[in-house]
Amino acid sequence: MTKAEKVNDIASILNELYPDTPIPLDHKDEYTLLVSVLLSAQCTDKRVNIVTPFLFAQADNPFDMVKMSVEEIKQIIRPCGLSPRKSKAIYELSQILIDKYGGEVPQTFKQLEELPGVGHKTASVVMSQAFDVPAFPVDTHIHRLAHRWGLSNGKNVETTEKDLKRLFPKNTWNKLHLQIIFYGREYCPARGHKVEQCPICSKYLRKSLAS
Repeated sequence: MTKAEKVNDIASILNELYPDTPIPLDHKDEYTLLVSVLLSAQCTDKRVNIVTPFLFAQADNPFDMVKMSVEEIKQIIRPCGLSPRKSKAIYELSQILIDKYGGEVPQTFKQLEELPGVGHKTASVVMSQAFDVPAFPVDTHIHRLAHRWGLSNGKNVETTEKDLKRLFPKNTWNKLHLQIIFYGREYCPARGHKVEQCPICSKYLRKSLAS
């Protein structure tokens, strides 16, 4: 089987298992998505979804967010971890959105990545999920699966992102990155992975693991 055939086969498996891909982070607009994605760094989506209702009840837009202090934000988001850094970033990016963009979330990678606490992965999630711009956000989980499945030999998420973008059609990226996340959680975890119960790995890894 060629790599192209393998890529098509993996895409077919993911499409069959996950025809619908709801966004894992609860949000109501671009701003609340941006804040939620920022909070998800080194934190589970589940925990973020527990915390954000309390935060957004106080401030679900940049104008209300800057009325709070960094300390007040920090106390609310503490369960998400890295609260000192994240609270400062949320406050500062909210002020920048007001000063530079009239309170709106910008719609380019460059503008997003200039915001405090917003790296390429966060910008990619916002561009793909809020603005439907083709992007392939690669977190550590997607990076791990791409390597496990032999789709990338990249030693970092940047290289893996380039490899996946090269292998899969551009019009599938936004949905595919969510499909891989869902698949990893259900069938292909980092720990306790059972090859025989994993539709993709049982097909492609059994021989290599046995050798």
